Amino acid sequence: MRIISGTLGGRFINPPQGLPVRPTTDLAKTALFNMLASRMDLMGAQVLDLCCGTGNISIECASRGAEKVTAVDAHFNCVKFVNSTAQSLNIKGVQAFKSDVFKFIETQNSFYDFIFADPPYDVSWIAQISEAIFKQNILAPKGILIIEHGSKTQLAGLKNFVEQRSYGNVNFSIFRHHE
Repeated sequence: MRIISGTLGGRFINPPQGLPVRPTTDLAKTALFNMLASRMDLMGAQVLDLCCGTGNISIECASRGAEKVTAVDAHFNCVKFVNSTAQSLNIKGVQAFKSDVFKFIETQNSFYDFIFADPPYDVSWIAQISEAIFKQNILAPKGILIIEHGSKTQLAGLKNFVEQRSYGNVNFSIFRHHE
């Protein structure tokens, strides 16, 4: 996996074998960050990366100037890898935590400018992520929530849904506060 842009652009992240992940492809990740760049500036942003896996999105956000990136995953080895990668790349603002996504959201009381969630495509609770985030009110007023999912999942009917973008088998559903 390659860091696309920013201070660490061009560097590679090599996760160990056996992590229970499906990393976002370079094509989809490039499209995601191009789309994000047209909507917000990550410089100084507070970011929450749910179901972070290898930390691919977390590290990219930090490379592009995010001030603080909180990464969450239910798997200890993913959390360990993200923290060790951040340390080896000398990134101070990235910290990963082992937790259930919904339990973590319930404990939060601060705002995030960008929230990204990339749960396994086959879980039944993908739609509940946006509900939990808006119920807990942790997305900043002008913040963006993006949920990555497969083509069989449809989130368009959910509250605060803005649009869906598809890149092959990868889909991004975008949510914002309605003004």
